[in-house]
Amino acid sequence: MDKMPEVSTFSDGTKIWEKEFEKFAVKVYVPHTNQPADIVNFGFRAPYLMIFEEKRMSFDEAKAFAKENGFEEIASGLAGSVVFFSPMNEGGWEKAPDDIYQEILEETRISQYYRDGIAITYDRFAKKLDKPYIRGAVLRTYLYGYGASADYIAKYCMKTIEGQGLYGRGDVTPAGCILQGLSVLPEISRRDLPVVSIGNSEEINEVLKKGTDYLLIKDKAETVKDFHEFVERHRRMVGNLEEQVDFDKIGMVCEPSFVTVKTTPDNRGDDKDTEHHKIGYVAYYNRGIMDGGKKVPLVMCFHGGGDSAFIMASTSGWYRIAQKNNFLLICVEHHMNSTASEAVEMIGILKQKYSIDETRIYSTGFSMGGCKTWDLMQEYPQIFAAVAPMDATFEVGCNVFADPVPGYHRDVTLPVFYAGGEITPLPELPFQAQKCVDRMGYVFEANHVIKPYNVKLEEAANWQNKIWGIDGDASYSFPNPEREGSILSLELFESEGGKCYSVFACVGNQMHEVRHHTCENAWKFLSCFRRLPDGTIEGGDMETIKSLYA
Repeated sequence: MDKMPEVSTFSDGTKIWEKEFEKFAVKVYVPHTNQPADIVNFGFRAPYLMIFEEKRMSFDEAKAFAKENGFEEIASGLAGSVVFFSPMNEGGWEKAPDDIYQEILEETRISQYYRDGIAITYDRFAKKLDKPYIRGAVLRTYLYGYGASADYIAKYCMKTIEGQGLYGRGDVTPAGCILQGLSVLPEISRRDLPVVSIGNSEEINEVLKKGTDYLLIKDKAETVKDFHEFVERHRRMVGNLEEQVDFDKIGMVCEPSFVTVKTTPDNRGDDKDTEHHKIGYVAYYNRGIMDGGKKVPLVMCFHGGGDSAFIMASTSGWYRIAQKNNFLLICVEHHMNSTASEAVEMIGILKQKYSIDETRIYSTGFSMGGCKTWDLMQEYPQIFAAVAPMDATFEVGCNVFADPVPGYHRDVTLPVFYAGGEITPLPELPFQAQKCVDRMGYVFEANHVIKPYNVKLEEAANWQNKIWGIDGDASYSFPNPEREGSILSLELFESEGGKCYSVFACVGNQMHEVRHHTCENAWKFLSCFRRLPDGTIEGGDMETIKSLYA
């Protein structure tokens, strides 16, 4: 979109807007929600409900349709929208071009900035809001068609489709299709395409049975029930159909919430001129683990730039690690809008709400979230038992706003597990950038590593270790069973007193991303340590750490 659309408000406070593009028109209806949607970004979690209108409706008609057919209830539950599409050409869907779905995705984004069903991208170089888009998650595109629009979907949208995806161009095949009143035989060529067939002929259903492994046949629509029991069970990540986690079913709590903190003078984010502001988060923990006041470890988790708390928990697999190891995972929302000091205040508030073991507080993060974890190490190392920043660093001594941190700590021991990708386009490892060399030297200094780190980037061609510059005191490599051709390689460095406080990991065949396998191995290391009340670190005997990976 070239500019923000004009948003209309119904008498009940719900909102709607529309916009015409070259090939399609869009109408976005935003119902009420009880979720903290202004603080927690549900964009990656909410379904992208794409209603292909049989005939273009008015605002009132669209609102009534969403309510009567259950789409309003579905969208409201996850702070989403109901999005209506119609073709701009004469002759309707029967004459529509075959690439409307792809064109829609070109105008669709998820961003940390959003309102009224609109995602607004942010130009980090110019430090200003940029272009508005339809707000919708490409990994959760669910198409609904009836009559002529169902025929269109059946003809053009039930195959492998290339287009604008979550992380650039790629496979954007829908995550599901709901087809009602078909008059043509579906042209389906994806066996992994979930389909709900409503009121269609036996001949059509036979074609669907032969074409997909995921089929629900209904005589009449039960939209809400069918969505929650069948459609929503799947999402499509980079072309691959994945099963959506049912947290109730696996005995976990997924709890979006927020805290209110005092805005500190070093805040350069959106709330820099306020006295207080809110920080959103999503908590993940096994149901009942804190019953009776039982104290559990806390892992603070920070997402990458442009991501959200929901997507970080999912793509990294940290919620799976929390489930397996009985700790409280707090995925922080839009953390680049807050400071290290505000994050520490947030931890203090969380300790009042949850039963947290204060000796076992950890931090991890991906990309910009890795930088936030480095910042916490520099400013508040005494709060944490261990940290696992991943896939990024700023210059030593700078915070996430790239401002110098006065008097940052260089001599407080804090166990570190750091990991980066070997083929990333961004600097993550010492052989890629000077700031990564400097960061490794900083860890050596803080953790009193015995080996000297006198590595120079200009001498990289002659390094003993082509990634880190020097070899660890112990080295281990093992494949990622979830990613073919990916090897996780660890370098363990010994500190004074026979301790191991520093593990550096590189991941073969990894771009700028974070993976469950790496995070799982990070937790093995983190969980060995406690920060005792006197400030000392307990745990970390070199032989014990070696035994984790031998």
